[in-house]
Amino acid sequence: MSEEDKQDFLRRWSRLKRESEAAVQKSEAPSERPALPPIDSLTFDSDFKAFMHSKVEESVKRAALKKLFSDPRFNVMDGLDTYIDDYTKSDPIPDEMLARLDHARQTLFGPRKEEEKPKDEETPKEEAKPKQEAAATPKADDDPGQDPKAL
Repeated sequence: MSEEDKQDFLRRWSRLKRESEAAVQKSEAPSERPALPPIDSLTFDSDFKAFMHSKVEESVKRAALKKLFSDPRFNVMDGLDTYIDDYTKSDPIPDEMLARLDHARQTLFGPRKEEEKPKDEETPKEEAKPKQEAAATPKADDDPGQDPKAL
């Protein structure tokens, strides 16, 4: 490419760029933008459609919506907020209620089995076996291939 071709290319590019910028400025003419009322004058009954237009700046949209939702009518609990309580704090059962529950259990079901057994009573023979002996004895549902005595 010669110097002359490069200059022609740059001139053409510059001209097209200026034309496209002019077209963008014409499309953003103030007459096409919706006329917006001041945000401070908005009330709950105001028409917010003009603020939702695509040509309105995002910050202006947010300010209008913030003004709309600051109305106390939007701050009403609906009763469906099930999980708003703090469930991380435990609420222990009071000692009086535990005593009443224990008394009711003893009245309905009798004393506990641990309370019925005297501590001097001998344990059954199976419980008296040493732990090693009980572990070495294969059970019916055990795999005989896993029993070390089966070899």
